[in-house]
Order: sequence, then structure tokens, then C-alpha cells
Amino acid sequence: MKLHIKNMVCNRCKMVVKAELEKLGFNPISVELGEVSIAENISAVDKLKIAEKLNIFGFELLEDKKTQIAEQVKTTIIDLVHYTKEPLKINLSLYLSERLNLEYSSLSAVFSEIENQTIEKYFIAQKIEKAKEMLTYGELTLSEIAFQLNYSSVAHLSSQFKKVTGLTPSGFKTETSDKRKTLDEI
Repeated sequence: MKLHIKNMVCNRCKMVVKAELEKLGFNPISVELGEVSIAENISAVDKLKIAEKLNIFGFELLEDKKTQIAEQVKTTIIDLVHYTKEPLKINLSLYLSERLNLEYSSLSAVFSEIENQTIEKYFIAQKIEKAKEMLTYGELTLSEIAFQLNYSSVAHLSSQFKKVTGLTPSGFKTETSDKRKTLDEI
């Protein structure tokens, strides 16, 4: 049986969900961002117990199909931007369609309805958040960051960065306020 879980955005999230399910007596076969496969069938009472336990940690059990699709899009983009080392060699719409086995027009319509933003805006927001992380560490030049995030140029990255954050990348580095968001806040 598959469970779809909202707000799973990192490897620690996967560890927490797996541990909590095991504490409740379930045996997860696989735990991926936003999705868990469990060998046994789960009753409505068990689902309620799981939902209550996961809510403590900021996760949400998803029952609605449209919400599940939107969450799958989000977790696929998060995985692509934050955890995949290889640059995307095909366009995002084709990548999402292939990964989620749905037409991009359907994915786009559902995502926009549920999230009140386009997939493209969400993708850009994730890339900018990753750029903010890399800038904060100070280990890479802006050119290296642009290359790693698959931007065509530093100017393109800088332009999108300013549009999203209101700051230039160098202005961001010197800003002292709380700069970054958690992935589930984007």
C-alpha cells in the first residue's frame, strides 16, 4: 500500500517518517520524498493513527488525488534541484511527465489549482533557494553556482535572483537578516 505524505523534503524527513511508521508497527518497503510503500494493508483507524503521529513532525497524510499529484511534482522538483548532481538535459515539462507518468498539461493544471502558482515559478523558487544556500556557504563563485544550477549565464541567475528575492546575489551575501527558507516554506 502506498501513502502520500506532504512536507517530506529531505533525507532526514525520510528517516523520521520511516522510524515513526516502524514505532507504530508498520514495515515500510520503501520511503521516498512524499511517498511510502508499506507491505500490509492499512485500515482507516491505522491511517488516522499514522496521520496523527506524522502531524506531530509537520507532515500530512494526503488522501485527495489532486493534492497527491501536486505534492509529487513538488518532491520531484526538490529532488532535482537539491539532490541530483547531473544537470537536467531535457526540458522540465518532459522530465516531470516522464517521472510521474502523466501529461504535463494535466500536471500543470492540477499544480496551479492546488498550489496557486505555476510549476515554473515553483522550480525557479527552488533554484533560487539552492543558490541562496550555496552563497551562504561561500565555497563557490557565482559562475560556479550558475553552472551547477544549469543557468545559461551568471546574468540570467542574477536576474532571476533579484526578481525572487529583491536583492542581487552580492547584496544577499551582505544582508544580515534571516535569509533562507526551509524547503517546505517555498
